[in-house]
Amino acid sequence: MITTTNLCKRFDGVNALENVTCTIQNGCIYGMVGSNGAGKSTFLRVLSGVYKADGGEALLDGEQIFENPAAKARIAYVPDELYYIPAANLKRMGRLYASLYEDFSWDSFNVLVKDLGLPTDRGINTFSKGMRRQALTILALASRPDYIFFDETFDGLDPVMRSYIKKLICQDVIDRGATAIITSHSLRELEDTCDQLALLHKGGLILESDVQNLKTSQYKIQIAFSDEFDRERFEGIDIVHFVKHGSVANMIVRGDRSETVTRLSALNPVLMDVLPLTLEEVFTYEMEALGYSFNLD
Repeated sequence: MITTTNLCKRFDGVNALENVTCTIQNGCIYGMVGSNGAGKSTFLRVLSGVYKADGGEALLDGEQIFENPAAKARIAYVPDELYYIPAANLKRMGRLYASLYEDFSWDSFNVLVKDLGLPTDRGINTFSKGMRRQALTILALASRPDYIFFDETFDGLDPVMRSYIKKLICQDVIDRGATAIITSHSLRELEDTCDQLALLHKGGLILESDVQNLKTSQYKIQIAFSDEFDRERFEGIDIVHFVKHGSVANMIVRGDRSETVTRLSALNPVLMDVLPLTLEEVFTYEMEALGYSFNLD
């Protein structure tokens, strides 16, 4: 399990991470979404032991990660800025990873290379951006770590390859009980993959929740009455967002759906529809309720 408590990281006096506290359970896929500069890459680099935190702590199963080789040996990290030995081919990089991870599987490596159709004897520097990301994803998965971090995982991948990489990550978590953290600036890339989602904004963790709970705890209601009305008519209902056009109001409501529908029905509306929200809409309205204006794409 990964736990962070009041985690802070500063660069030239500017907070890249500010008091980030979260718990990431074993065997889950944890998604972190945020705009460029939100602190996602910094968060993963602290968890990987690349950066030392300036405040708070990051623990892996209760142990510090920074300058702890035993903890780092349980982590594989695919960064946004892809790194490989200059002029190395995929086979040479495989030997490097095999020397670092005692559970490295050449069988998995060979199967993935074949499935993705990547050449093993050609310099990785000749690969396209998408091919380089596929190569490092193969190396990370073949290393069979307990924890595997992907930064902007799907950047540079075509839609078919994105789906395949998602499948590989999910299968690895299911088969081995690994824990994966995936960051992205696009919520759409994460909502069908992750068990938990977190929103990072300007270095702070704004929202964290189970995906299923996020999808079911909020919903949209369109409602109309034969007489004039405003928001005050719905006292006692947790309204996240309210806008009225003519005689029809659109509300984003949080709470038990059946109970809310019962209460609204008792007001005798002439029109009432309850509509589901996309995960992107949920995050947008949560941010709005917190006073943030934030474009998830």
